[in-house]
Amino acid sequence: MTHSSSFLLSNPSADAGGGAALTYVLIVLNRNLPRFTPLLWKNAQIRICADGGANRLYDELPLLFPGEAALAIRKRYKPDVIKGDMDSVREEVLGFYKDLGTEVVDASHDQDTTDLHKCIVYIRDLPNLKDQNICILVAGALGGRFDHEVGNINVLCLFSSTRIVLLSDDCLIQLLPSSHQHEIHVQTTIEGPHCGLVPIGGPSKSSTTTGLQWNLSDTEMRFGGLISTSNVVTEEIVTVRSDSDLLWTISLRKI
Repeated sequence: MTHSSSFLLSNPSADAGGGAALTYVLIVLNRNLPRFTPLLWKNAQIRICADGGANRLYDELPLLFPGEAALAIRKRYKPDVIKGDMDSVREEVLGFYKDLGTEVVDASHDQDTTDLHKCIVYIRDLPNLKDQNICILVAGALGGRFDHEVGNINVLCLFSSTRIVLLSDDCLIQLLPSSHQHEIHVQTTIEGPHCGLVPIGGPSKSSTTTGLQWNLSDTEMRFGGLISTSNVVTEEIVTVRSDSDLLWTISLRKI
């Protein structure tokens, strides 16, 4: 299974390793927008705000374009959908985007899942994406309340067969399922060198890597023991094989 952060490039063309092109879907959460949100927006086919994420889009995106009128920016960056339990989005923000044609999906009847979970289900069930090789980019997924961060990481595990990338200004996180061997094509102009591999859901009895300063070789990793933090990418391709699901994280440069 190949991975690449080419969605942070101006013109992502194909999946890493020459595979099929990916269809990107952007979810905006209710945290500070990463500075590269306009680039994610440009590369996404569908853009969704998770409840209060609409407030962030409305309030913060114009700040990334100080030379332009805020109203023009808000009209240009109109989400396709706002979905969630609607306990955070402001009424004036909801009304503004509804008037522009944004679809609003009220899922307040479901109090057992997070707004991110609700949005992933919505994307998964879209008929026009059934045959697409999708990758879901989640902006504002890290930082702030720790329980929210853990909830977002839990979504990676709940939807382990779906490519989901959690993004902040500083780093990204994605799941590497144990069902595959992984080849990560590092975009050295925009990410690295610091990285980490963390077992999630249980210990890893055997993990092996190439392309890192401190490679693993059938290494056991577990909480309470060794986990691979503050590692460094030394090659443009990193390979990972493990008997347990791992979280891959890598630092992002100032894009």
